[in-house]
Amino acid sequence: MSMNDSALDASEVVRARSLLKTPVRHDPMWPALLAATALAVTSVVFATVMVLAPPLQTEHVVQSAPD
Repeated sequence: MSMNDSALDASEVVRARSLLKTPVRHDPMWPALLAATALAVTSVVFATVMVLAPPLQTEHVVQSAPD
């Protein structure tokens, strides 16, 4: 049986198929790039602060006082 022998209207079948197709949605790229950039900048700043920070030294006054 060919398509021409069908009882359905061909234009209505095409219309129904086009309504069933889901529209293609393109997600924007800038939110992901902004988040990745913020994370990279934050980690570089944190690493720089950790490297440049003075070392933590604890001394008790009693130990460093002269005898």
